[in-house]
Amino acid sequence: MAQIVLPYNFTPRPYQNDLMSYMDAGGLRACAVWHRRAGKDAVAIHQIAKMAHQRRGLYWHMLPTQRQARKVVWDAFTRGGDRLIDQAFPQPLRRGDPNNTEMKIPLRCGSLYQLVGSDNYDALVGSNPIGVVFSEWSLTDPRIWDYIRPILLENGGWAVFIYTPRGYNHGWDIKTIAETQEDWFYSLKTVKDTNVITEEDISKEVRDGMPEELVEQEFYCSFSAANLGAILGQRIEKAEQEGRIVEEELLDVDGAKIIVSSDIGFRDAAAWWFWQVRADGISLVDYEEESGLEAQDWIARLANKPYDYEQIYLPHDAKAKTFATKHSALEQFLKSGLPVKVLPLMKIPDRINAARAVMPHCRFSKTMCNRGLLALREWSYVFDDRRRVFSREPDHNWASHGGDAYSYGATIVMQYVKEWNAKLERAEKKANEVKPEARGGHHAFNLEQLHADAELDRGQVRI
Repeated sequence: MAQIVLPYNFTPRPYQNDLMSYMDAGGLRACAVWHRRAGKDAVAIHQIAKMAHQRRGLYWHMLPTQRQARKVVWDAFTRGGDRLIDQAFPQPLRRGDPNNTEMKIPLRCGSLYQLVGSDNYDALVGSNPIGVVFSEWSLTDPRIWDYIRPILLENGGWAVFIYTPRGYNHGWDIKTIAETQEDWFYSLKTVKDTNVITEEDISKEVRDGMPEELVEQEFYCSFSAANLGAILGQRIEKAEQEGRIVEEELLDVDGAKIIVSSDIGFRDAAAWWFWQVRADGISLVDYEEESGLEAQDWIARLANKPYDYEQIYLPHDAKAKTFATKHSALEQFLKSGLPVKVLPLMKIPDRINAARAVMPHCRFSKTMCNRGLLALREWSYVFDDRRRVFSREPDHNWASHGGDAYSYGATIVMQYVKEWNAKLERAEKKANEVKPEARGGHHAFNLEQLHADAELDRGQVRI
């Protein structure tokens, strides 16, 4: 066999070479925050090709979803017209044909390259990768790192996080770690650093309709740029600023019964929000999410919670979803004795409007709802580069389960929000109608007292 030099038919750019040199020297943790079109996945696959011939084992090239992995890497072509996987792994390096279904390439050296998606990580349980590239980490389900990290610690494997920012989410967290830890490699490259894309190119993007915030995020790697398309992101940030996201548990054991809203699935994750209505607002006291569980598993988990349930609401399609059994989720929940109702079919915009209207009245226990809060921050529409518009429906990704479950619950508790708003309107109307002399010239009062009077008459406190 003729000698092949790796990377094959690929010359790294200077900023790419810094990362590859670090990995060649035995580096184990790296974070590269690079702008759009900086060649992130090209670097990733060629570096994996090199590492696979230094140590035999399983290497994962992971993207947020399996579908993206196929589109962005497996089916990708280089500028020269070659398939990217053929350039990185030429035929002489392969042992047999690639597995197109599982996106695997077995190598003569004994290693295995595989493209995977974080959206189906349960299917990866039991594997033992020794090298993992997290491509577009800021869009990836963050739970996957908690699953893979102990594997790499045990086998001495490496991990590379390579992505463009998406606000102050888990991408920011990894970047902060990489910046402050001596045993990490860290690189942040904007278009000003790489010169891959010119200012003229960016100006054209803006003229063609690309929002300025998206330009800052995609080309200048701004974490502070608004998470464009986020449905509730700014409202979650406001809740945090106003002190409505707290570390302590919020359950009032002497308070109202718990309302549960859900988005259920088997292969997809099932998500559950636990709501408690109070005189001063709504407390989100708990959140649960998991994939691969059947209805009976969730029934047992809900029954073991220390809550007195008022109602557990299932989405409209609970009648059809089976959790991989012959009985619908609804049938199984009804047999359990838990107080269950199925919500009617709702339009997505109506659910989103309810979610936004309810949010200012909500408080969250960060301790109990951390995963759910992450989902609400990331729940968003997708920007279509070709049409220059956002999608009509939220992106179906890891964050959509928590977002959908919350929006279902919001439609349920909207009745309380409407009552509170009507109460305030009555108080304001009363303030405009009452004359000062009605209480006597010596009796001072203000609008706040009128609000309180109106609410105390009904045994409630204004939020």
